[in-house]
Amino acid sequence: MTVVRVAAAAYGVDFLPDWAAYEAKIGGWVAGAADAGAELLVFPEYAALELVALLPPDLHHDVLGMRPALQAFLPEFLALHARLARQHGVCIVAGSIPTGHAGDFVNRAHVFAPDGTYAWQDKLLMTRFEAEEWQISPGEGVRVFTLELRGGETLRFGVATCYDSEFPAPARQMAEGGAELLLVPSFTGSRAGFTRVRVGSMARALEGQCYAVHAPLIADAPWSYALEDAVGRAAIYAPADNGLPEYGIVAERGWNESGWLIHDLDLALIRSVRADGHVLNWRDRTAAGERSTPAEVMPLGAGAGV
Repeated sequence: MTVVRVAAAAYGVDFLPDWAAYEAKIGGWVAGAADAGAELLVFPEYAALELVALLPPDLHHDVLGMRPALQAFLPEFLALHARLARQHGVCIVAGSIPTGHAGDFVNRAHVFAPDGTYAWQDKLLMTRFEAEEWQISPGEGVRVFTLELRGGETLRFGVATCYDSEFPAPARQMAEGGAELLLVPSFTGSRAGFTRVRVGSMARALEGQCYAVHAPLIADAPWSYALEDAVGRAAIYAPADNGLPEYGIVAERGWNESGWLIHDLDLALIRSVRADGHVLNWRDRTAAGERSTPAEVMPLGAGAGV
């Protein structure tokens, strides 16, 4: 049985006084998941915006000004997560942070290997707030990350950040690259927003016959316009098929309940339903594309013709 223990953070935002407090908080979260045996940890979208509290007060509501100011924390942010990954021997998908790139700013989730090296996945599709007010630009390219599990096998996974999960194409490319697990860090300001990401994640799990791990930000932060309210529940989704939950929900925490959702995922179940499930969504993706011809408009009613 090929099992990976994952930890999805429903991460509660605090108004922190200094970098030492942030370092202690992140260190405590990572240690807690590692002590519980997790080897793949995922923090939510924009969890790093907690660092806005460390900026001058006049930048707390300045969504454009905070972007370059946050870059000052980036070296220490990367060093902290690399050290924690090495110390605990875990893979960490850090909370995403606006990151300078090619003259713009992207929403970047850094992925740290157990040896402390890192890569990243940029968000590809921007919400209206990101594009119209915050001027966050879309990143480029889909990536699939490989992780050598403690049991000796290799896991391939992708990161579909929040709004990206609501579209088939990014997750489809990740699955084509071998991903059996989709990580979905999210930041949603309402129950409706959370539902959109939840439904999107469940649809991607169904289409790709893979697991989807949903890690939401939890915030009541009137001190920053960029954060304000964030709601949700950590959850893990799967295709409803042989050996997997009939409602497509493997596990979940309570609504707005901060903490880790830690669960063992059996990759053999995913491989089994892809090969011999009641339905074969993954196999039939090619036929679905080939048979989806441009729509022909068919008038109905008297005189419409045949």
